[in-house]
Amino acid sequence: MISKEENELLCRVEGDAPMGQLMRRHWQPVCLIEEVSEADGTPVKARMFGQDLVVFRDTQGRVGVMDEYCPHRGASLVLGRNEGNGLRCLYHGWKMDVEGNVVEMASEPASSCMAAKVKHRAYPVREWGGCVWAYLGPAETMPEFTPPPWAPTAEVRVSIAKAIIPCNWAQILEGAIDSAHSSSLHSSDMVPARVQGAEANDKAWLRPSTDKAPRLQVQRTSYGFRYAALRRPISNAATHDYVRSTVFVAPATALIPPNNLYNVANINVPVDDTNTAFYFIAWGHPAKPPETETWRKFLGQRLGVDLDQHYKPLRNVHNMFWQDRQAMKAGNFTGITGFPNQDIAMWVTMSPIANRSADRLGASDLAVVEFRRQMIEAVRAFQDGQPAIGCADSAVGPGVCAYQAIIPKSVDWRSYETSYVWDEPQAAALDGSYQTTA
Repeated sequence: MISKEENELLCRVEGDAPMGQLMRRHWQPVCLIEEVSEADGTPVKARMFGQDLVVFRDTQGRVGVMDEYCPHRGASLVLGRNEGNGLRCLYHGWKMDVEGNVVEMASEPASSCMAAKVKHRAYPVREWGGCVWAYLGPAETMPEFTPPPWAPTAEVRVSIAKAIIPCNWAQILEGAIDSAHSSSLHSSDMVPARVQGAEANDKAWLRPSTDKAPRLQVQRTSYGFRYAALRRPISNAATHDYVRSTVFVAPATALIPPNNLYNVANINVPVDDTNTAFYFIAWGHPAKPPETETWRKFLGQRLGVDLDQHYKPLRNVHNMFWQDRQAMKAGNFTGITGFPNQDIAMWVTMSPIANRSADRLGASDLAVVEFRRQMIEAVRAFQDGQPAIGCADSAVGPGVCAYQAIIPKSVDWRSYETSYVWDEPQAAALDGSYQTTA
């Protein structure tokens, strides 16, 4: 457990909160590219670290991320007119371009020099891996944008499910790096089977183990840590271990062990102290991961079906997350469809900010303990003037990946040679008949 004071330090991200300031030293996804795909299209409201933003694509196709409220009188620019390479406030007709320059002031005389004296707050932007990325930290500390580990090259197919979850970022991240819970919470979707490694079909993810109590080992790194959950495999249990190695990339990314078709990752962006933008990602060879809508259907994260127009889940505490007790009696462990929805039910019912001072942790919580320890140490070091964890010389390097494999007990999982899943497509995949997990 950690103290209430440490929990506040870990979780709070708004305003001058140290953790939020640390996270601002990283490029962060502000929305999906698909949300602003149309030039001169509808502006999108976004919120990060308790700060309200507006995102829009101008006439030339450039994406702008700016403070939401007009510098004139503070009206929302989300309601503005997106036209002529700028976003025009409805109140008095001021128009800002993607760099925050005030290019027109309809309410001021033509002879006025006021526009040259006003600059709206706009942020550096990049588009990559299906996301619009923005840098909200001080200009003097801005690192060069580098592709995230889950979209290392432009040819990678990236399918993303997004949801705005009503709880703090840290309890979502802890869920993403907690391998032990999957053997219980997801046991109806991640099914033991006599396979050589994790495999995916159109109904479930198969695992070569029935072991629900993994042994955990952690290796700390400059960018976060790697850890292994070691389980007894169904076959050759006397001589081999089934290893699921997860990677935590600070401040809020988890590289999750893949299946045989594609890699999996999760990134969590704090909306504010008690809400989080949760991005769940399948990525890999252009012919292997499911298409975006197929992925969202498999996960139960479709707009208009599982989520409202603002990406907020329709399943919630008040409707018991659409839990089906009859399905539970018939053998389904949770009665909740879609394994991210099972996670969300756990995260949300822990309260908006979990009280970690009341936790009773065991051996299977080793990765969670390491996350808390490392991030509290990192934010204190940041307060003392050190660079943010995961930046500059401590940034994650190319080739870092999660993996799963059955390996001999004599082999150290830390030195086991692996790479992310990138198989050449089967012939069936090329003619469109190949079926993925979704």
